[in-house]
Amino acid sequence: MITAPSLHPPAARLRLGAQPGQGDAVRRIDGAWWPRSYDLTAELPGLLAALPLRWGHITSVLVNGAMWSLSGDGVPVEDQQVHLRRTGPSRAEDTVCLLTPGQGRWDLLVVPPAATAEEAERLMETATAHTPPAGRPA
Repeated sequence: MITAPSLHPPAARLRLGAQPGQGDAVRRIDGAWWPRSYDLTAELPGLLAALPLRWGHITSVLVNGAMWSLSGDGVPVEDQQVHLRRTGPSRAEDTVCLLTPGQGRWDLLVVPPAATAEEAERLMETATAHTPPAGRPA
């Protein structure tokens, strides 16, 4: 049986940390993402579709230029163009930064696409675990 290719990207493998409450320390990492490849043009639509609505419309994505395959400086996602920017090879090596002007910045740990399910689960759990500020109980 032949099936038609899907017009929708596969569901993103994403885990977000708890939103910090009042008095909590600011998180360095807001979640973890396990893409299927380093082709950002192919992976980004699925990631953006999986994000919470409160994050708003992501307009720019900052990634490690040495890790990711990028074609051009933007990618169309639904009705908008998302700008892609690269960092130097030594900065933001294992993260992706998502930007919404006037609303916020979110940093996601990137789990290597070749990671096993067990490795990915461990990395995602560690990245999203709530760590109380020093001197406060969990």
